[in-house]
Amino acid sequence: MKEIIPTNFELYKTDLKTKAACERYFEKIIGTIIDISYQIIKYKNIKTQKREKLFIDLANNNFISKELAVKIMDAKGMRNVLAHEYGNIDDELVFYSITKELEKDVNEYLKAIRKIL
Repeated sequence: MKEIIPTNFELYKTDLKTKAACERYFEKIIGTIIDISYQIIKYKNIKTQKREKLFIDLANNNFISKELAVKIMDAKGMRNVLAHEYGNIDDELVFYSITKELEKDVNEYLKAIRKIL
Protein backbone atom coordinates (compact mmCIF):
# COMPACT_ATOMS: atom_id res chain seq x y z
CA MET A 1 0.00 0.00 0.00
CA LYS A 2 2.86 2.39 0.75
CA GLU A 3 3.76 2.39 -2.92
CA ILE A 4 0.38 3.70 -4.07
CA ILE A 5 -0.55 6.20 -1.36
CA PRO A 6 -0.69 9.69 -2.88
CA THR A 7 1.57 12.36 -1.43
CA ASN A 8 -1.29 14.65 -0.46
CA PHE A 9 -5.00 14.63 0.25
CA GLU A 10 -6.01 16.41 -2.96
CA LEU A 11 -4.43 13.68 -5.07
CA TYR A 12 -6.06 11.02 -2.90
CA LYS A 13 -9.47 12.63 -3.16
CA THR A 14 -9.38 13.02 -6.94
CA ASP A 15 -7.71 9.75 -8.01
CA LEU A 16 -10.64 7.38 -7.57
CA LYS A 17 -8.71 4.22 -8.53
CA THR A 18 -5.95 4.90 -6.03
CA LYS A 19 -8.46 5.90 -3.37
CA ALA A 20 -10.40 2.68 -3.89
CA ALA A 21 -7.20 0.61 -3.80
CA CYS A 22 -6.05 2.30 -0.57
CA GLU A 23 -9.42 1.69 1.04
CA ARG A 24 -9.33 -1.96 -0.01
CA TYR A 25 -5.80 -2.42 1.36
CA PHE A 26 -6.91 -0.80 4.61
CA GLU A 27 -9.82 -3.25 4.84
CA LYS A 28 -7.56 -6.24 4.16
CA ILE A 29 -4.87 -5.15 6.63
CA ILE A 30 -7.31 -4.60 9.48
CA GLY A 31 -9.19 -7.78 8.54
CA THR A 32 -5.93 -9.71 8.85
CA ILE A 33 -5.26 -8.19 12.28
CA ILE A 34 -8.74 -9.28 13.35
CA ASP A 35 -8.09 -12.83 12.08
CA ILE A 36 -4.72 -13.01 13.84
CA SER A 37 -6.29 -11.75 17.05
CA TYR A 38 -8.98 -14.44 16.95
CA GLN A 39 -6.30 -17.07 16.44
CA ILE A 40 -4.40 -15.79 19.48
CA ILE A 41 -7.56 -15.84 21.58
CA LYS A 42 -8.14 -19.43 20.48
CA TYR A 43 -4.48 -20.49 20.85
CA LYS A 44 -4.20 -19.00 24.34
CA ASN A 45 -7.67 -20.30 25.31
CA ILE A 46 -8.90 -16.88 26.39
CA LYS A 47 -12.57 -16.57 27.16
CA THR A 48 -14.12 -13.69 25.26
CA GLN A 49 -17.69 -12.55 25.61
CA LYS A 50 -18.17 -10.22 22.69
CA ARG A 51 -16.55 -9.70 19.33
CA GLU A 52 -16.36 -5.96 20.04
CA LYS A 53 -14.11 -6.67 23.01
CA LEU A 54 -11.57 -8.77 21.12
CA PHE A 55 -8.77 -6.21 21.39
CA ILE A 56 -9.66 -5.31 24.97
CA ASP A 57 -9.34 -9.01 25.81
CA LEU A 58 -5.86 -9.01 24.25
CA ALA A 59 -4.94 -5.93 26.29
CA ASN A 60 -6.40 -7.35 29.51
CA ASN A 61 -4.18 -10.39 28.99
CA ASN A 62 -1.13 -8.16 28.41
CA PHE A 63 -0.63 -9.13 24.77
CA ILE A 64 -1.06 -5.55 23.53
CA SER A 65 -1.34 -2.21 25.30
CA LYS A 66 -4.71 -0.69 26.13
CA GLU A 67 -3.80 2.31 23.96
CA LEU A 68 -3.12 0.06 20.99
CA ALA A 69 -6.35 -1.86 21.63
CA VAL A 70 -8.32 1.40 21.35
CA LYS A 71 -6.49 2.41 18.16
CA ILE A 72 -7.15 -0.95 16.53
CA MET A 73 -10.79 -0.88 17.62
CA ASP A 74 -11.10 2.52 15.93
CA ALA A 75 -9.42 1.16 12.79
CA LYS A 76 -11.81 -1.80 12.86
CA GLY A 77 -14.71 0.64 13.00
CA MET A 78 -13.34 2.51 10.01
CA ARG A 79 -12.82 -0.79 8.20
CA ASN A 80 -16.46 -1.66 8.80
CA VAL A 81 -17.57 1.70 7.40
CA LEU A 82 -15.44 1.14 4.29
CA ALA A 83 -16.40 -2.49 3.82
CA HIS A 84 -20.10 -2.14 4.47
CA GLU A 85 -20.57 1.46 3.37
CA TYR A 86 -22.24 2.57 6.60
CA GLY A 87 -23.09 6.24 6.08
CA ASN A 88 -20.70 8.73 4.56
CA ILE A 89 -17.01 8.01 4.37
CA ASP A 90 -14.78 10.79 5.66
CA ASP A 91 -12.06 10.76 3.01
CA GLU A 92 -9.85 13.11 4.99
CA LEU A 93 -9.99 10.84 8.04
CA VAL A 94 -9.23 7.76 5.92
CA PHE A 95 -6.29 9.53 4.25
CA TYR A 96 -4.93 10.63 7.63
CA SER A 97 -5.27 7.10 8.96
CA ILE A 98 -3.47 5.45 6.07
CA THR A 99 -0.68 8.03 5.93
CA LYS A 100 -0.08 8.77 9.62
CA GLU A 101 -1.36 5.89 11.76
CA LEU A 102 -1.83 2.57 10.01
CA GLU A 103 1.78 1.52 9.45
CA LYS A 104 2.88 2.57 12.94
CA ASP A 105 -0.04 0.83 14.64
CA VAL A 106 0.30 -2.36 12.58
CA ASN A 107 4.02 -2.53 13.32
CA GLU A 108 3.35 -2.03 17.04
CA TYR A 109 0.72 -4.78 16.92
CA LEU A 110 3.01 -7.21 15.10
CA LYS A 111 5.89 -6.51 17.47
CA ALA A 112 3.65 -7.26 20.46
CA ILE A 113 2.24 -10.41 18.89
CA ARG A 114 5.68 -11.78 17.99
CA LYS A 115 6.55 -11.78 21.69
CA ILE A 116 3.83 -14.29 22.49
CA LEU A 117 4.46 -16.73 19.66
